[in-house]
Amino acid sequence: QVQLVESGGGLVQAGGSLRVSCAASGSIFSINLMGWYRQAPGKQRELVALITSGGSTNYADSVKGRFTISRDNAKNTVYLQMNSLKPEDTAVYYCNANVYGGGTSFNDYWGQGTQVTVSS
Repeated sequence: QVQLVESGGGLVQAGGSLRVSCAASGSIFSINLMGWYRQAPGKQRELVALITSGGSTNYADSVKGRFTISRDNAKNTVYLQMNSLKPEDTAVYYCNANVYGGGTSFNDYWGQGTQVTVSS
């Protein structure tokens, strides 16, 4: 019903920057909360950043001041600008969206994940 497609992952050296994108499509009336999570090998998935439909944001302490989450409501797209990247930022980054589809339809959806690798 709803698909989240991510793009922009890749390989970058420490100190560099990268921007990942996630576009939602399908049966969407509105999207409340959107966020980015990441998961490194052998570790649990963790919250990176959240953004509300009104633009309020929240960040994990580990990325605060380096990462910026933003969204384009007209395009149903969320972005994560990652600056001053560190090797410990290496992970698969997942997009999440809380979607209202109309009526009583209100569900969370996940993107397929995009690999971000930061070399030292």
